[in-house]
Amino acid sequence: MSNALFSPPPFHGLCFSHRGRQKLSALFPSHRPPLSSLLRLSASLASPPTSLLLSSSSSSSLLPSNRRRGGFHFRALESSAAKTNEEEDAEESKNVGDGGTPPSNSAPGVGSDGAVREVGADGGVGQEYPTGAFEMEEFDWWRLFVVKVRMLFALPWERVKKGSVLSMRLRGQISDQLKTRFSSGLSLPQICENFIKAAYDPRVSGIYLEIEPLSCGWAKIDEIRRHIQYFKKSGKFIVSYVTICGEKEYYLACACGEVYVPPSAYVALYGLTVQSSFLGGVLEKVGIQPEIQRIGRYKSAGDQLSRKSMSKEVCEMLTTLLDNIYENWLETISSTQGKKREEIEDFLNTGVYQVERLKEEGYITNILYDDEVRSMLKARLGQKDKKDLFMVDYSKYSNVRKWTLGLQGGKDQIAIIRASGSISRTRSPLSVSGSGIISEQLIEKIRSIRESERYKAVILRIDSPGGDALASDLMWREIRLLAASKPVIASMSDVAASGGYYMAMAAEAIVAEKLTLTGSIGVVTGRFSLNKLYERIGFNKEIISRGKYAELNAADQRPFRPDEAELFEKSAQNAYRLFRDKAAFSRSMTVDRMEEVAQGRVWSGKDAASRGLVDAIGGFSTAVAMAKHKANIPQDRQVKLVEVSKRSPSLPELLSGIGNSLLGLDKTVKEALQELKCLNGVQARMEGILFESVGNAFDDNPIIAIIMDCLNSY
Repeated sequence: MSNALFSPPPFHGLCFSHRGRQKLSALFPSHRPPLSSLLRLSASLASPPTSLLLSSSSSSSLLPSNRRRGGFHFRALESSAAKTNEEEDAEESKNVGDGGTPPSNSAPGVGSDGAVREVGADGGVGQEYPTGAFEMEEFDWWRLFVVKVRMLFALPWERVKKGSVLSMRLRGQISDQLKTRFSSGLSLPQICENFIKAAYDPRVSGIYLEIEPLSCGWAKIDEIRRHIQYFKKSGKFIVSYVTICGEKEYYLACACGEVYVPPSAYVALYGLTVQSSFLGGVLEKVGIQPEIQRIGRYKSAGDQLSRKSMSKEVCEMLTTLLDNIYENWLETISSTQGKKREEIEDFLNTGVYQVERLKEEGYITNILYDDEVRSMLKARLGQKDKKDLFMVDYSKYSNVRKWTLGLQGGKDQIAIIRASGSISRTRSPLSVSGSGIISEQLIEKIRSIRESERYKAVILRIDSPGGDALASDLMWREIRLLAASKPVIASMSDVAASGGYYMAMAAEAIVAEKLTLTGSIGVVTGRFSLNKLYERIGFNKEIISRGKYAELNAADQRPFRPDEAELFEKSAQNAYRLFRDKAAFSRSMTVDRMEEVAQGRVWSGKDAASRGLVDAIGGFSTAVAMAKHKANIPQDRQVKLVEVSKRSPSLPELLSGIGNSLLGLDKTVKEALQELKCLNGVQARMEGILFESVGNAFDDNPIIAIIMDCLNSY
């Protein structure tokens, strides 16, 4: 893209995210970067291309009409019978509905009967459509015969003993990206698929769900909880075993109906918190002066550097988010346990740490060790031999194809594009495969889908706090062009904020979970003035320059001159206006209306829906139903969901993965190094404080290198 599309000349500055390194343990643990990954030098404050704005006549003809503002009407949503094809392992069927525990009746986009309704930009509720709750399909004798034959000739890794119990251990982070056979960790799509497969698999008698501390967001937990409810419709049992019980773990476990804990379990049901850290005092002591431009009242990263306490605007935003999560927790637990909301809150406020109290009050089924639970299940299934309980674990069962169980799909195909992680333009040598969104690669996939007649519609699944603003804008353009040729529905996971929302707003319609974190339309930029630090340590830096503003990028040994500060502020304001105006255009809002919900504020999915930033509340299958509707595919017709983002690892990646495991090199360390070294330009990021690299800026400035080394040690 020509540099002529960008307004002011590039200059040096810090580009900060929405909340800055706030430790949102209750809100967003899975995307909280380590402190060492939060600092980066900025190459420029380049603005997004003006040719892509709503006034551009050259591009307006290429953009799709804003059809999403019309009401959605669905006759029936996708059921569990959508399948995958034997010949194409990459085609994953996810059309399983969005049942489970109905959201709060007061939630925007949710009817009194649990049905989802479209929410307009004016906050009004549009037409109502079903949730697409999963329903078990009865197989006729021929289909059952075919399934039995397929199981008889199943591949070795697909064979399961009759009467087995599916064992799934959920802990730590859960990725929204599909995992290959050579990948470690948990994958949300595969977890959900395993629930559906186990519901239909005649060899599986039930599920043993081991729940350990979870660090994913609440949206993913709601998706898993929904699929637990789906599985229970099969009539098979599902029991949970919890060793460390916090709010998230219990929220998920209680959906199973049977909850067991060991006598020595760690129980900490105390409530939810949100924390924010401030470096202003630390920087002041070491002689570093942040020079910040905050565009958006709720942008907080600049506060983290320049303030010593939380601003009232940020406090308001975080309090609202925390209230949404807390109220949802109370309502869900009270509904599941058949208790009053006030009773649940009173119980929580007593400080629950004793396992015996959970049993006495009826919050758990019993206190048993793991071997005792397994023995109980063995007796329940009538397995009387001396061998252990027949079990199949999550990793092995993930290799069982849905085709083997007679769950193949139809002829119509919908493409699934998964975009997870931080956004960058190019992949660096330090990049971990599948660790983020590389715009170059995603754009290639988008273009191939646009040119193909194979796909009737596209679902863009987003789980990203943002990243490189230029990369986000380039993807926005390609998604808009794709939406001009076929329906595109954005489905939000834990977070789709800043650059993540930038991508989503290009789609024809947006679906979010009620606790998805989204929005964050705002800009915070700045830089460090290191003159006092230089004086203290005896470091000197001299610059020879030509041009009035030539030293704007390099002169960190002095504060801004008044004219430099003015240019810095104007450029930041310009970047914010471009982001805000493009969001208004994409969402068919006036600029004034968008300004009310922008200002760098992060919204829950429920609140975003009531303000027009999101079209509907729901999960992945709601997006499937909307895509089918837009593509004129009958709701009762099965479709194939083709995972175009899935790819096989190369030989170097396999060898690298083996080497990393042997050397103990943690994946998160490589991701942190990647972010430190390889991202340039303005960042549209919800979380993290970012210095952007300017060429070899780390090598050229030894003081910055020293600071980075110190921060890396935390």
